[in-house]
Amino acid sequence: MNRLEGKTAVVTGASRGIGYAVAERLVAEGARVVITARGEDALKEAVQRLGSDRATYVAGKADQPDHQDEVVQTALSTFGSLDLMVNNTGINPAYGPLLDIEVSASRKIFEVNVIAALEWVKKIHAAWMKEHGGSIVNIASVAGLRPAPGIAMYGVSKAAVIHLTEELAVELGPDIRVNAVAPAVVKTKFATALYEGREEEVSQPYPLKRLGVPDDIAGVVAFLLSDDAGWVTGQTVTVDGGVLLTGGV
Repeated sequence: MNRLEGKTAVVTGASRGIGYAVAERLVAEGARVVITARGEDALKEAVQRLGSDRATYVAGKADQPDHQDEVVQTALSTFGSLDLMVNNTGINPAYGPLLDIEVSASRKIFEVNVIAALEWVKKIHAAWMKEHGGSIVNIASVAGLRPAPGIAMYGVSKAAVIHLTEELAVELGPDIRVNAVAPAVVKTKFATALYEGREEEVSQPYPLKRLGVPDDIAGVVAFLLSDDAGWVTGQTVTVDGGVLLTGGV
């Protein structure tokens, strides 16, 4: 399929894991991509795999305004448009009950997971989408839909991402669609602590009897960005192997 032919996407946190899988799927469907992350070496390797004619990168921290500005300008100067945005960057530096989390950690989680997502949208909107339209997907989590003991503040931030998605969908329609994807546990380096050494046990509550892999998320993101989802906005698509059906997270 080439349903994203001629489109340019920014994908944050895309040197590996879900972000890289999304970028790879978008390129496969015809898009050009600008990928971001903190590590330049990993980004270089990712661009080599994606193809330097279809991808480029900018290294930096997702919550830094100067980095956001550089990414936007790189997309426009390199590929001539900025039609698609995937807010994938997320952090979770604190585990445990909410009452035990340092306020500095709580602030950082919200700055990266929520506020930065809004700031990316604002800058891309001003630079391109306000005039030309576009489509945005935010990566949320099932932890934003149900209580998630142990990663509670992360879950609170992802609940905010889900509501941010809904508010933006109302404000930016009709020419810009905004949706979210809420994965359960996906086998990435980011989520290793949730399943390492006990994958079979963790996957038992899932009706599909396995954990997710990045490609499971990438296909849904590509659909939501494409015209196939042209009448879909403000929605959070749960991609969880059915685990919420059984009461798990």
